[in-house]
Formats: sequence, C-alpha cells, structure tokens
Amino acid sequence: MSGNNKLVAHWNLRQLMAEQGMFATSDLVEPLRERGVELSRQMIHRVVTKAPQRINMDLLAALCDVLHCTPNDLIEMRVEHVAAPAVGNDAGPGIGNLRPIRAKVRRPGD
Repeated sequence: MSGNNKLVAHWNLRQLMAEQGMFATSDLVEPLRERGVELSRQMIHRVVTKAPQRINMDLLAALCDVLHCTPNDLIEMRVEHVAAPAVGNDAGPGIGNLRPIRAKVRRPGD
C-alpha cells in the first residue's frame, strides 16, 4: 500500500509549559494578563489542550514571552506519512469487509 507525505503542525504548548514548571492550564492566566492578553480560564484550557486552527498574534507573542521560546518551538512542522486509500474498491463505503445493504421500503400490511 502506497501513501503520501503530509506537512502537519504539532502544537507543543503543553510540553513547553511543563519545561517551565507550569502543569495547570490556569498557570497561564496571570502571566498572559500581565502581557495584556485577557482570556477566560476555559479559553486558555482549550488553547493548551487542543491545537488552535488560528491564533491571535498578541497571544502568540505573549506565549513566546512567558515560555521563553519562539513561534517555531510552539508550532513544530513535521512531515508525516499518510497511507493512501485503497484503490479499486467498487463496493462503496464500509467498515472493513462490511458494506451497506440497500433498504427495502414496505407498506404496512405487506
């Protein structure tokens, strides 16, 4: 089975926080506030635990300042191998060897 290479962004915020002795997402609330970035605890939790699809430049700069890092440390680009989908499968979508079956519509009393 062949595949493709895909450029994937890895969000390293949690690891960088741990290197600075910050183990709770709430540890970022005050340092960010001191740098003019006001985020709720819930939003900070989301930013720490899940890679954001887009990031505010002020937040990025503040995170880099707090964690003594660069944007490249926070967002690490890696090339990963992605398996190509099977070719020549005319049976349509399914799970493994399972395939959908056409439903039969029946009227009551048939």
